Amino acid sequence: MFTVAALYHFTRFEDPAALKAPLQALCDAQGIKGTLLLAQEGINGTVAGSRAGIDALLAHVRSLPGCADLEHKESLSEEMPFIRMKVRLKKEIVTMGQPDVDPRAAVGRYVAPKEWNDLIRSEDVVVIDTRNDYEVAIGTFEGAVDPKTKTFGEFPAWWEANKDRFHNKRVAMFCTGGIRCEKSTNYLLGQGVEEVFHLKGGILKYLEEVPKEESLWSGECFVFDGRVSVGHGLVEGPHELCHACRRPITPEDMQRPDYEAGVSCRHCIDERSEADRARFRERQKQIMLAARRGARHVGPGAG
Repeated sequence: MFTVAALYHFTRFEDPAALKAPLQALCDAQGIKGTLLLAQEGINGTVAGSRAGIDALLAHVRSLPGCADLEHKESLSEEMPFIRMKVRLKKEIVTMGQPDVDPRAAVGRYVAPKEWNDLIRSEDVVVIDTRNDYEVAIGTFEGAVDPKTKTFGEFPAWWEANKDRFHNKRVAMFCTGGIRCEKSTNYLLGQGVEEVFHLKGGILKYLEEVPKEESLWSGECFVFDGRVSVGHGLVEGPHELCHACRRPITPEDMQRPDYEAGVSCRHCIDERSEADRARFRERQKQIMLAARRGARHVGPGAG
Protein backbone atom coordinates (compact mmCIF):
# COMPACT_ATOMS: atom_id res chain seq x y z
CA MET A 1 0.00 0.00 0.00
CA PHE A 2 1.35 3.42 -0.95
CA THR A 3 0.79 6.67 0.94
CA VAL A 4 -0.23 9.54 -1.34
CA ALA A 5 0.53 13.01 0.03
CA ALA A 6 -0.83 16.23 -1.48
CA LEU A 7 0.81 19.39 -0.19
CA TYR A 8 1.26 23.07 -0.87
CA HIS A 9 2.57 26.04 1.05
CA PHE A 10 2.96 29.69 0.16
CA THR A 11 6.18 31.16 1.49
CA ARG A 12 9.12 33.13 0.13
CA PHE A 13 11.97 31.10 -1.36
CA GLU A 14 14.78 33.46 -2.30
CA ASP A 15 16.54 30.77 -4.36
CA PRO A 16 14.16 27.91 -5.24
CA ALA A 17 16.74 26.46 -7.65
CA ALA A 18 19.00 25.68 -4.69
CA LEU A 19 16.24 23.55 -3.15
CA LYS A 20 15.65 21.39 -6.22
CA ALA A 21 18.56 18.93 -6.15
CA PRO A 22 18.28 18.03 -2.43
CA LEU A 23 14.54 17.40 -2.84
CA GLN A 24 15.09 15.22 -5.91
CA ALA A 25 17.86 13.27 -4.20
CA LEU A 26 15.78 12.61 -1.09
CA CYS A 27 12.79 11.42 -3.14
CA ASP A 28 14.97 9.17 -5.29
CA ALA A 29 16.62 7.66 -2.21
CA GLN A 30 13.23 7.00 -0.59
CA GLY A 31 11.58 5.58 -3.71
CA ILE A 32 9.07 8.44 -3.83
CA LYS A 33 7.40 9.30 -7.13
CA GLY A 34 5.20 12.18 -8.24
CA THR A 35 5.72 15.88 -8.89
CA LEU A 36 6.87 18.78 -6.74
CA LEU A 37 6.82 22.35 -8.04
CA LEU A 38 9.10 25.04 -6.64
CA ALA A 39 8.79 28.78 -7.21
CA GLN A 40 9.66 31.93 -5.32
CA GLU A 41 6.11 31.87 -3.94
CA GLY A 42 6.43 28.39 -2.38
CA ILE A 43 5.98 24.66 -3.02
CA ASN A 44 3.16 22.50 -4.41
CA GLY A 45 2.82 18.87 -5.40
CA THR A 46 1.49 15.37 -4.98
CA VAL A 47 3.77 12.41 -4.31
CA ALA A 48 3.48 8.78 -3.31
CA GLY A 49 5.74 6.35 -1.50
CA SER A 50 6.16 4.24 1.60
CA ARG A 51 4.99 5.57 4.97
CA ALA A 52 8.60 6.06 6.05
CA GLY A 53 9.54 7.74 2.78
CA ILE A 54 6.67 10.22 2.90
CA ASP A 55 7.45 11.01 6.54
CA ALA A 56 11.09 11.73 5.60
CA LEU A 57 10.00 14.02 2.75
CA LEU A 58 7.51 15.93 4.91
CA ALA A 59 10.17 16.46 7.57
CA HIS A 60 12.53 17.82 4.91
CA VAL A 61 9.92 20.17 3.43
CA ARG A 62 8.96 21.48 6.87
CA SER A 63 12.63 22.34 7.44
CA LEU A 64 12.60 24.70 4.44
CA PRO A 65 12.28 28.48 5.01
CA GLY A 66 8.80 29.38 6.21
CA CYS A 67 7.41 25.84 5.88
CA ALA A 68 7.33 24.70 9.51
CA ASP A 69 3.52 24.89 9.60
CA LEU A 70 2.95 23.16 6.24
CA GLU A 71 -0.26 21.11 6.17
CA HIS A 72 -0.81 18.16 3.87
CA LYS A 73 -3.51 15.66 2.94
CA GLU A 74 -3.06 11.91 2.70
CA SER A 75 -4.81 8.99 1.06
CA LEU A 76 -3.85 5.43 0.13
CA SER A 77 -3.35 3.68 -3.18
CA GLU A 78 -2.85 -0.04 -3.74
CA GLU A 79 -0.56 0.68 -6.71
CA MET A 80 2.08 3.35 -7.25
CA PRO A 81 0.05 6.10 -8.99
CA PHE A 82 3.06 7.82 -10.60
CA ILE A 83 5.69 6.71 -13.10
CA ARG A 84 8.61 8.95 -12.13
CA MET A 85 9.72 11.65 -9.70
CA LYS A 86 9.97 15.21 -10.98
CA VAL A 87 11.01 18.34 -9.10
CA ARG A 88 10.37 21.34 -11.31
CA LEU A 89 11.11 25.05 -11.12
CA LYS A 90 8.16 27.25 -12.08
CA LYS A 91 7.18 30.93 -12.08
CA GLU A 92 4.10 30.04 -10.02
CA ILE A 93 3.25 26.92 -8.05
CA VAL A 94 -0.28 27.23 -9.45
CA THR A 95 -0.56 29.35 -12.56
CA MET A 96 -2.99 32.26 -12.41
CA GLY A 97 -0.94 34.89 -14.24
CA GLN A 98 -1.83 37.71 -11.83
CA PRO A 99 1.39 39.27 -10.49
CA ASP A 100 -0.42 41.24 -7.77
CA VAL A 101 -2.04 38.16 -6.25
CA ASP A 102 -0.30 37.15 -3.01
CA PRO A 103 -2.02 34.62 -0.72
CA ARG A 104 0.46 35.45 2.02
CA ALA A 105 -1.18 38.89 2.32
CA ALA A 106 -4.82 37.81 2.62
CA VAL A 107 -7.15 34.98 1.67
CA GLY A 108 -10.83 34.24 2.13
CA ARG A 109 -12.15 32.94 5.43
CA TYR A 110 -11.45 29.25 5.85
CA VAL A 111 -14.50 27.06 6.39
CA ALA A 112 -14.03 23.62 7.91
CA PRO A 113 -15.56 20.71 5.97
CA LYS A 114 -18.15 20.04 8.69
CA GLU A 115 -19.31 23.68 8.54
CA TRP A 116 -19.33 23.89 4.73
CA ASN A 117 -22.84 22.51 4.20
CA ASP A 118 -24.47 25.17 6.37
CA LEU A 119 -22.61 27.93 4.52
CA ILE A 120 -23.43 26.84 1.00
CA ARG A 121 -27.09 26.23 1.84
CA SER A 122 -27.47 29.93 2.71
CA GLU A 123 -29.57 31.87 0.19
CA ASP A 124 -27.17 34.83 0.12
CA VAL A 125 -24.16 32.64 -0.76
CA VAL A 126 -23.00 31.83 -4.29
CA VAL A 127 -20.76 28.76 -4.54
CA ILE A 128 -18.08 28.82 -7.26
CA ASP A 129 -16.04 25.83 -8.45
CA THR A 130 -12.58 27.15 -9.37
CA ARG A 131 -11.41 23.97 -11.11
CA ASN A 132 -11.10 23.22 -14.83
CA ASP A 133 -14.09 22.10 -16.89
CA TYR A 134 -13.00 18.45 -17.21
CA GLU A 135 -12.68 18.22 -13.41
CA VAL A 136 -16.10 19.72 -12.79
CA ALA A 137 -17.64 17.35 -15.35
CA ILE A 138 -17.21 14.28 -13.13
CA GLY A 139 -18.29 15.82 -9.83
CA THR A 140 -19.06 19.02 -7.93
CA PHE A 141 -21.16 20.43 -5.09
CA GLU A 142 -24.89 20.66 -5.63
CA GLY A 143 -25.79 24.09 -6.99
CA ALA A 144 -22.21 25.22 -7.59
CA VAL A 145 -21.43 27.62 -10.43
CA ASP A 146 -19.19 26.10 -13.11
CA PRO A 147 -17.08 28.81 -14.83
CA LYS A 148 -16.27 26.31 -17.62
CA THR A 149 -12.64 27.39 -17.65
CA LYS A 150 -10.07 25.20 -19.38
CA THR A 151 -7.23 26.52 -17.21
CA PHE A 152 -7.03 28.32 -13.89
CA GLY A 153 -5.47 31.29 -15.67
CA GLU A 154 -8.86 31.95 -17.33
CA PHE A 155 -10.57 32.56 -13.99
CA PRO A 156 -9.87 36.34 -13.68
CA ALA A 157 -11.37 37.04 -17.11
CA TRP A 158 -14.39 34.89 -16.26
CA TRP A 159 -14.90 36.78 -13.01
CA GLU A 160 -14.68 40.15 -14.76
CA ALA A 161 -17.32 39.06 -17.29
CA ASN A 162 -19.67 37.57 -14.68
CA LYS A 163 -19.16 39.50 -11.45
CA ASP A 164 -22.40 41.47 -11.80
CA ARG A 165 -24.32 38.18 -11.45
CA PHE A 166 -23.07 37.91 -7.89
CA HIS A 167 -23.79 41.44 -6.65
CA ASN A 168 -24.69 41.51 -2.94
CA LYS A 169 -23.75 37.84 -2.56
CA ARG A 170 -21.27 36.24 -0.24
CA VAL A 171 -18.86 34.11 -2.28
CA ALA A 172 -17.82 30.59 -1.28
CA MET A 173 -15.12 28.94 -3.38
CA PHE A 174 -13.61 25.47 -3.50
CA CYS A 175 -11.05 23.39 -5.41
CA THR A 176 -9.38 19.99 -5.10
CA GLY A 177 -6.93 20.62 -2.26
CA GLY A 178 -7.25 24.33 -1.55
CA ILE A 179 -4.34 25.89 -3.44
CA ARG A 180 -6.35 27.44 -6.26
CA CYS A 181 -8.67 29.02 -3.70
CA GLU A 182 -5.73 30.60 -1.92
CA LYS A 183 -5.14 32.63 -5.07
CA SER A 184 -8.72 33.07 -6.25
CA THR A 185 -9.96 34.33 -2.88
CA ASN A 186 -7.03 36.76 -2.65
CA TYR A 187 -7.91 37.92 -6.16
CA LEU A 188 -11.57 38.53 -5.25
CA LEU A 189 -10.61 40.43 -2.13
CA GLY A 190 -8.43 42.60 -4.36
CA GLN A 191 -11.44 43.15 -6.62
CA GLY A 192 -13.44 44.57 -3.73
CA VAL A 193 -15.53 41.53 -2.79
CA GLU A 194 -16.04 41.88 0.94
CA GLU A 195 -17.13 38.42 2.07
CA VAL A 196 -15.15 35.58 0.54
CA PHE A 197 -14.90 32.06 1.94
CA HIS A 198 -13.13 28.90 0.93
CA LEU A 199 -13.28 25.24 1.85
CA LYS A 200 -10.33 24.45 4.10
CA GLY A 201 -8.44 21.45 2.77
CA GLY A 202 -10.49 21.46 -0.41
CA ILE A 203 -12.74 18.73 -1.74
CA LEU A 204 -10.33 16.02 -0.62
CA LYS A 205 -10.66 17.00 3.04
CA TYR A 206 -14.45 17.25 2.69
CA LEU A 207 -14.69 13.77 1.17
CA GLU A 208 -12.45 12.45 3.92
CA GLU A 209 -14.35 13.98 6.84
CA VAL A 210 -18.01 14.34 5.82
CA PRO A 211 -20.04 11.09 5.75
CA LYS A 212 -21.68 10.28 2.43
CA GLU A 213 -25.16 10.40 3.95
CA GLU A 214 -24.57 14.03 5.03
CA SER A 215 -22.68 15.10 1.90
CA LEU A 216 -23.70 17.73 -0.65
CA TRP A 217 -21.04 16.46 -3.04
CA SER A 218 -22.25 14.70 -6.19
CA GLY A 219 -20.00 12.46 -8.30
CA GLU A 220 -16.26 11.91 -8.02
CA CYS A 221 -13.28 14.20 -7.49
CA PHE A 222 -10.60 14.29 -10.20
CA VAL A 223 -7.06 13.82 -8.85
CA PHE A 224 -3.81 14.37 -10.71
CA ASP A 225 -2.38 10.90 -10.32
CA GLY A 226 -2.91 7.36 -11.55
CA ARG A 227 -6.10 6.90 -9.53
CA VAL A 228 -7.79 9.58 -11.72
CA SER A 229 -10.72 10.05 -9.33
CA VAL A 230 -11.71 9.46 -5.72
CA GLY A 231 -15.05 9.45 -3.92
CA HIS A 232 -16.25 9.65 -0.33
CA GLY A 233 -13.71 8.29 2.09
CA LEU A 234 -11.11 8.96 -0.64
CA VAL A 235 -11.88 5.56 -2.15
CA GLU A 236 -10.56 5.23 -5.71
CA GLY A 237 -13.24 5.99 -8.29
CA PRO A 238 -14.15 4.26 -11.57
CA HIS A 239 -12.52 6.73 -13.94
CA GLU A 240 -9.51 6.19 -16.14
CA LEU A 241 -7.55 8.72 -18.16
CA CYS A 242 -7.69 9.12 -21.92
CA HIS A 243 -3.99 9.27 -22.72
CA ALA A 244 -4.71 11.22 -25.89
CA CYS A 245 -6.39 14.24 -24.24
CA ARG A 246 -5.74 13.65 -20.52
CA ARG A 247 -9.43 13.88 -19.65
CA PRO A 248 -11.19 11.45 -17.27
CA ILE A 249 -13.38 8.79 -18.86
CA THR A 250 -15.83 6.29 -17.40
CA PRO A 251 -16.08 2.54 -18.09
CA GLU A 252 -19.13 3.41 -20.22
CA ASP A 253 -17.04 5.85 -22.28
CA MET A 254 -14.62 3.03 -22.99
CA GLN A 255 -17.40 0.99 -24.57
CA ARG A 256 -18.23 3.69 -27.12
CA PRO A 257 -17.11 3.31 -30.77
CA ASP A 258 -15.14 6.59 -30.59
CA TYR A 259 -12.88 5.18 -27.86
CA GLU A 260 -9.50 3.73 -28.79
CA ALA A 261 -7.03 3.17 -25.97
CA GLY A 262 -4.35 5.87 -26.01
CA VAL A 263 -5.75 7.32 -29.26
CA SER A 264 -9.18 8.89 -28.79
CA CYS A 265 -12.29 9.18 -26.63
CA ARG A 266 -15.63 10.92 -26.87
CA HIS A 267 -14.06 14.15 -25.61
CA CYS A 268 -11.27 14.40 -28.18
CA ILE A 269 -12.43 12.40 -31.22
CA ASP A 270 -13.22 15.61 -33.10
CA GLU A 271 -10.22 17.54 -31.80
CA ARG A 272 -7.42 15.50 -33.39
CA SER A 273 -6.32 14.88 -36.95
CA GLU A 274 -5.68 11.47 -38.47
CA ALA A 275 -1.96 12.29 -38.31
CA ASP A 276 -2.31 12.87 -34.55
CA ARG A 277 -4.13 9.58 -34.11
CA ALA A 278 -1.49 7.72 -36.12
CA ARG A 279 1.16 9.15 -33.84
CA PHE A 280 -0.84 8.19 -30.75
CA ARG A 281 -1.30 4.63 -32.08
CA GLU A 282 2.46 4.25 -32.43
CA ARG A 283 2.95 5.55 -28.90
CA GLN A 284 0.30 3.14 -27.60
CA LYS A 285 2.03 0.29 -29.42
CA GLN A 286 5.28 1.12 -27.62
CA ILE A 287 3.47 1.23 -24.29
CA MET A 288 1.98 -2.21 -24.90
CA LEU A 289 5.33 -3.65 -25.99
CA ALA A 290 6.95 -2.28 -22.84
CA ALA A 291 4.17 -3.78 -20.71
CA ARG A 292 4.75 -7.22 -22.24
CA ARG A 293 8.41 -6.94 -21.25
CA GLY A 294 7.33 -6.12 -17.71
CA ALA A 295 8.46 -2.52 -18.04
CA ARG A 296 6.65 0.81 -18.09
CA HIS A 297 6.94 3.04 -21.11
CA VAL A 298 7.89 6.51 -19.95
CA GLY A 299 8.14 8.36 -23.23
CA PRO A 300 6.42 11.72 -23.87
CA GLY A 301 2.70 11.59 -23.18
CA ALA A 302 2.76 8.28 -21.34
CA GLY A 303 1.31 7.91 -17.87
